[in-house]
Amino acid sequence: MTLTIGAVHNRADGGTPAPGIVPSRFQARVDNPYFPLVPGTVFHVVERAGKVVRHNVVTVTNDTRVVMGVTCTVVHDVVTVKERMTEESYLFYAQEVDGAVWFFGEDVREFHSNNRVDTEDSWQAGVRGAQPGIVMPAQPAPPFEPYRQQYQKNKHEDMAQVEALTDSVTVPAGTFRRCVRTREWSMLEAGNVTVWYARGVGFVKEVAPRGEVAELVSIKKVP
Repeated sequence: MTLTIGAVHNRADGGTPAPGIVPSRFQARVDNPYFPLVPGTVFHVVERAGKVVRHNVVTVTNDTRVVMGVTCTVVHDVVTVKERMTEESYLFYAQEVDGAVWFFGEDVREFHSNNRVDTEDSWQAGVRGAQPGIVMPAQPAPPFEPYRQQYQKNKHEDMAQVEALTDSVTVPAGTFRRCVRTREWSMLEAGNVTVWYARGVGFVKEVAPRGEVAELVSIKKVP
């Protein structure tokens, strides 16, 4: 049985059973209108938190990784601060045939000033109790129910809920209309962030309660 968006809805304690992933229910490409992953696409996102400015260069690669029997698209994310790489991640996404995009894990390396490399935030679905989750529903529509984005007890317990479908958002990359707006949070921390996704593009903006902002600056296609 295919896990639907409603079946992902968590109890407040995050204690739902692991979702029943059926590999045959997933397709090779990720083409959800609000989270498309076209190989060769490069997104430049700038994050501002006070005086700290982070540049994220996110590249959809041609590489794949099999997780829980599902062939996932690999996305490469490099974060720099003042031209120094502070983090590098490889993220694994796959799309169900109904259009829902799932997050199956990530390999993360954080680079510290003392030459220490931290991989603490890495996780993979099916390993050490970690479970995949949905990053974009197949067809966001009311009634909007919360859904799990990723789960590993006491480490990664992220949730989201669609709140609107018709927002207009202006960022350095342009003005985008009829955006999906979500509220996203961790069950392990207080507070939440507001995120906008544009049709045909994906992520365009994120705003956190304390004023931190991430915005899409540019999109380009490389061979």
